This record gives sequence, C-alpha cells and structure tokens, in this order.
Amino acid sequence: MYVILTSKPGQFRTEISDGVVPVESYDYLFYGTKRAQFTIAELQRSDARITIVEDEPPQITNSVPSKLFEKFDTREDALRELNTLTHYGSMDIVLKPV
Repeated sequence: MYVILTSKPGQFRTEISDGVVPVESYDYLFYGTKRAQFTIAELQRSDARITIVEDEPPQITNSVPSKLFEKFDTREDALRELNTLTHYGSMDIVLKPV
C-alpha cells in the first residue's frame, strides 16, 4: 500500500518513520513558487506511524497512525491522485520530481 505525505516549508514537515519507505518526491510549484513537497511512500507495515513536526517553536511533534491516511494499491494510483489534487483548470502548477 502507498500513501501521500506532505511537507509545507515554514509550516510543517513529514518525517519518514519505521515501516514507511519513500518511493518518489515532488516539489509543488504554484506559479513558480514552491508551496509544498509531496512524497509517495510505501507502507511496509499496517501499524506504521507517520511523524509530523511543526516548523515553528515549540516544534510540536505528532505521531499519526497510517490508518488515518488515504491508501493506494499502487504507486501509479497515488501519483494519479496527487495530480488530481494539485491541478485545477489552467493554473500554472507543476509537480517537479525531486
């Protein structure tokens, strides 16, 4: 199973945890400005947890069960969903492989 992880510079970052393996990452560019980074990751364990850390002090850390994330059967399914979520009409939006 695959999940989509998000990090937003200046707000929060998602850290890779045990049982979660990053497969590919993309910078989300909105009119040329990086707004987020998305990572498609494979869940190797159904009980894996995802760590989310706030960028601003006191840098609160949350350990979120992966069961709360939408899951996809294949990497391609996750990428298709990411494209659906990040594109709208003719806006200048690019998913740039990292």
